[in-house]
Amino acid sequence: MLKKFGSLMVILMVCFWIPGCNQSDSSGSDDTEKIPVEVSTIKLGEVVQSIKYSGDITAEFEVKVFSKIPDRIEKYFVDEGETVRKGDPIARVVATTIEQGVKQNEAMLISVKAQESNLAIEFERAQRLNQQNALSKQQFEAVKTQYESIQAQVQQAEAALLSMKSQLNDATVTAPISGIIGKRYYEMGDMANPAVPLVMIVKMERVKIEFNATEEDLGKLTVGQVAKVKVKAFPDQIFEGKVYKISPILDPTTRMAEVEVLVDNKNGILKPGMYAEVEVITGIIADVMVVPRYAVIESTTMEKVNQIDQVVKNYYVFVVDSNQALQKKLDVRYVNHNWLAVNSGISVGDKLVVAGQNNLRDGAVVTITKEEGKIQ
Repeated sequence: MLKKFGSLMVILMVCFWIPGCNQSDSSGSDDTEKIPVEVSTIKLGEVVQSIKYSGDITAEFEVKVFSKIPDRIEKYFVDEGETVRKGDPIARVVATTIEQGVKQNEAMLISVKAQESNLAIEFERAQRLNQQNALSKQQFEAVKTQYESIQAQVQQAEAALLSMKSQLNDATVTAPISGIIGKRYYEMGDMANPAVPLVMIVKMERVKIEFNATEEDLGKLTVGQVAKVKVKAFPDQIFEGKVYKISPILDPTTRMAEVEVLVDNKNGILKPGMYAEVEVITGIIADVMVVPRYAVIESTTMEKVNQIDQVVKNYYVFVVDSNQALQKKLDVRYVNHNWLAVNSGISVGDKLVVAGQNNLRDGAVVTITKEEGKIQ
């Protein structure tokens, strides 16, 4: 009797245990964690190709104005920030010695002209007497020589006076171009040095940014390309310019060439000395699958390329298919700071994971919390 009862208990326990296991399995399946993600539909678009550099803003033209006379500055007619026209006075330098020289040369010229006038009368008389054979040839030649000599002295005196007056005019320094006084290097009463400028005049209707481009980038740059410029003073504003000049030679030390970008500055808000970030547009890739860079997982590996070990950057994304996240390796055509132009690895219409991808693994079960119609 006991033996039969024991067998019955074993059978009952097995019957209860089997349904319990099945219930546990089904419960585990239902409780599988679904990872929340946001997706966006992949469509064709365009990616801008560009090169970014930085440099300092300078005026299009900067002219330093010097004093030719090393003497004390008597007066400044302009100050920093003032507008001047070509020929306007900038400063006047004391020229006492030159003024005295002008007076001496004027007196000398008056003296030699008086002598010339006297000798002219004497020469005319000598000519008449010579025609009448009343004067020897030797006497006539002597008078003629004196007259020609005094004429030469008059010319020399006139030239000396003209030169001295020119130096006196240099005492008033004038603007060689129209523009704005960017900097004044002296104060009134200072001693002017011909090696140090009095002022710097700038023309700021256009400003320029100069930067050094690498040998690799030179093949992508051409004169006339559009350049977008940003400065810290106006972070929400983009100033448009153009590549104006590319140096025909490279620096043999750095292997870089100087590039100049010109930007219109009619309102004058861009100031020389500002730090600028320049983005030169080198091309546009159209009708290509576009992926935002923030949706991409980047990894760097060492791979053999043409039998040479090289560092290779790979790009991966996740797409959602039937609530499963599938990892895809991208064949990338071009990458900029914000976007990837993709040749293959994904397809138009795929649901690209744009948020939550860092929590995923290939084949993970996901739930879509937000779906956008397109990426850009």
